[in-house]
Amino acid sequence: MPMEHELIDERALSKLKWRCRRGLLENDLFIDRFFRKYESSLTVRQSEGLMALMDLSDNDLLDLHLGRQSLVQVDAKLDSAEIHEVLKMLRETY
Repeated sequence: MPMEHELIDERALSKLKWRCRRGLLENDLFIDRFFRKYESSLTVRQSEGLMALMDLSDNDLLDLHLGRQSLVQVDAKLDSAEIHEVLKMLRETY
């Protein structure tokens, strides 16, 4: 199985969920829905994209969720395929 399709293991998923805890309730709600929908099929690649998004401030993350800003506007370094994929997944949960 290629690395990009390798599923995240239970321990890494637990750490990722802990890392995804946010200060804004709205972000927590989006992320909770994301995990309810995708946790059983989340890949290592997708988890890396999600971790990169967690380095953003709560306001920037919320703006991305809501489409008020693009990845390039928030941080051009985040303009990658896996981050776009995860952001699309996050948006599909609301």
